[in-house]
Amino acid sequence: MYSGRTLFSQVMDFVPWTSLDRIVVKYGGDIGVRTLRCTEHFRVMGFAQITYRESLRDIEACLGLQPSKLYGMGLRGPVAKSTLADANELRDWRIWSDLAAVLIKRARKLYMEDDIGLDLVNTVYALDSTTIDLCLSLFPWADFRSTKAAVKMHTLLDLRGPIPSFIHVSNGKMGDALALDLITLEAGAIYVMDRGYIDFRRLYAIHQAGAFFVTRTKNNMKYHRVYSHAVDKTTGVGADQSIALDGFYTKRDYPQHLRRVSFCDPETSKRLVFLTNNFVLPAATIAALYKKRWAVELFFKWIKQNLRIKHFYRTSENAVKTQIWIAVCVYVLAAIIKKELALEVSLYTFLQILSVHSFEKTQLVRAFLDTEEDFALSSPPNQLTLFDN
Repeated sequence: MYSGRTLFSQVMDFVPWTSLDRIVVKYGGDIGVRTLRCTEHFRVMGFAQITYRESLRDIEACLGLQPSKLYGMGLRGPVAKSTLADANELRDWRIWSDLAAVLIKRARKLYMEDDIGLDLVNTVYALDSTTIDLCLSLFPWADFRSTKAAVKMHTLLDLRGPIPSFIHVSNGKMGDALALDLITLEAGAIYVMDRGYIDFRRLYAIHQAGAFFVTRTKNNMKYHRVYSHAVDKTTGVGADQSIALDGFYTKRDYPQHLRRVSFCDPETSKRLVFLTNNFVLPAATIAALYKKRWAVELFFKWIKQNLRIKHFYRTSENAVKTQIWIAVCVYVLAAIIKKELALEVSLYTFLQILSVHSFEKTQLVRAFLDTEEDFALSSPPNQLTLFDN
């Protein structure tokens, strides 16, 4: 309900506070805390993400300039930089990871009927990772290379939305294929991955779970053709083959036939070769599925461009993961609000309006109706967008 409250306060109404309270009890997040309880911590860090604050000092100064509006934000008073720093360093980051899981579950229900542009009844996931470079001297726990530190976000994106259904934050050394061990596989689902995920033992686990995968072949893959299927070359498909692996270890790890689809991309004239365990879908659909993998790349670029995950307020592992997970919470929360209020704006416009008007007292829906055109005109031409209508 509006009742003369700020936009930020109305956005916070969509946070499942009861669920957060249970998570806080689970991890003892408020034990011995006199100032900045978990609910306030999330509000402050969410505000920092939405308004793109540069540092803890910047957060402190920005909130300090609006003392009369802090109570309406759910804060009991001004937030000191040192208090926020301690909370980021010491409060278990898994609180925010679990909160993100609750929000993701809610968002996926809202978007489950969305069309991804392919005539499929299967749930389609895109799996990939992005590396966030760090300074080795400041982040020694994130050792990546001899002179470099990094963390990785391994993400499984449900293409309806697109909503992340799984995220794992690791140091930069974790191989991409290892993320497959952490995912709960769904029978009938289709997992689209690049060739960095080719590990035939793990791909066979997907097959045994009754799920499907679509990936690209490696150039040095040893195999022989078992059968060639008829193809319509006007669709760009050059070959559709059933194959068997010939390598000693690969044949042992994946003892059944695979499907190899050769496709010439009409836009780039580049020849791509796909590997899948799905023998039912048309070959052109297999190629179209792989193209949909771009959504996860767009997701990574979008959150790096619009949320605060490339530069961190503190350097400890707990603080970095806290900041990343709260950024994910903000992203999913925005997706939930956009769908529940049927807002006809891009996610970029949504966050831009909030960043400028967080303290204004206007009805949430009206804020986007009144300013959508102005922000559309002022958006930079190369701005990445998600959830466009």
